[in-house]
Amino acid sequence: MTATTDAAPAVVPSFDEPEGAGRKLAIICSKGNLDMAYPGLILANAAVGEGVETHMFFTFWGFDIINKATMGDLKFSFVGNTAMHPPGHSGMGVHHMLGALPGATNAATKMMKKQLADLEVPDVPEFLEMLSGAGVHLWACRMSADMNHLSEDDLYDDVEAIISASDFIELTEGAQLLFI
Repeated sequence: MTATTDAAPAVVPSFDEPEGAGRKLAIICSKGNLDMAYPGLILANAAVGEGVETHMFFTFWGFDIINKATMGDLKFSFVGNTAMHPPGHSGMGVHHMLGALPGATNAATKMMKKQLADLEVPDVPEFLEMLSGAGVHLWACRMSADMNHLSEDDLYDDVEAIISASDFIELTEGAQLLFI
C-alpha cells in the first residue's frame, strides 16, 4: 500500500501589507442576555481596531442586542451559569436555585453593569454606536425578524439591513467565524 500525500501549500505571512489588510471577521450573536452581548461587542471592537473588516450578525435571542425595545435593558442571570461566582471569589459558586429568588436577576444585572461601568465599558447602545462609527457592519437575521414580527424600524438605526443567513454567508466569504 502506497500512501500519497498532497500537502497543502505552505502559508507564508506577508509583512508588506498593513496589519489586518484583507482579513475579515464574522461574529454571530445568538444570545441576548447581558453577559453574552459583551463578548461579541468587545471582539468586534478589537478586530476593527486592528483593521479587520468586521461583520456582526444578530440572530435568535441575539436580536435583543439590536432591538430598540430591549437593547438598553438586557439582563444577566446566574441561573444555568455553572461558572457563576461573586467577583473575586473564584472558588465560591452561587447555587442556581438562588436565581429563582425574587430580585436575583435584577441584583446580578446591577452588579455586572457596575463592574462594566467601573472598567469604563460603554453600555450596549453606546457600544453599538461606537462600533458602527468605526465601520463594523451590523446585520439582522431575516428569520429572527420574521419570527419576532420586527422590521428595520424596530432595530438599532445603524443596522444595515435584515438579511438571510445565506446572504450573510456570502457577505463574509473567507472570514474567520465566531459564534456566540
